[in-house]
Amino acid sequence: MSNRKRRSFLSSNMSPKHKRMARMLGYCLVLDDVEAWTAFGVVACAKLAERERLSLAVAALATLPDDRIIEAASFCLGPTGAPLPPFLGGMDEARFWASCATRAELKAHALAAFEAMSPKDRLAFYRHICEVEIAA
Repeated sequence: MSNRKRRSFLSSNMSPKHKRMARMLGYCLVLDDVEAWTAFGVVACAKLAERERLSLAVAALATLPDDRIIEAASFCLGPTGAPLPPFLGGMDEARFWASCATRAELKAHALAAFEAMSPKDRLAFYRHICEVEIAA
């Protein structure tokens, strides 16, 4: 089938709601602002099935670098919040929290913890991370 026939076939067989969504996507790409993209999400939720929205999200996310995928997912899921108080020793809980935290949360808590350490503990921590870096 030629490209011209394929486009004609798709255009004549595309549902009205899919045509509206395609047109809305075009408008959002032109406007490219928060209000337009927010409206796109609202309309997509109303006009597209969950499977269609999931496919659209996966297709878009798959084109991004890993750090941007994590950033987008973190935005959608929201922040992890503060670490829980330790129950037994703290390292297991800290590692679990760190595995769920956003990049910004990790950086903020790491810096705050480092700043709260005594000079002796800072030196020991610095030596530890230097050894870990060399071992890696």
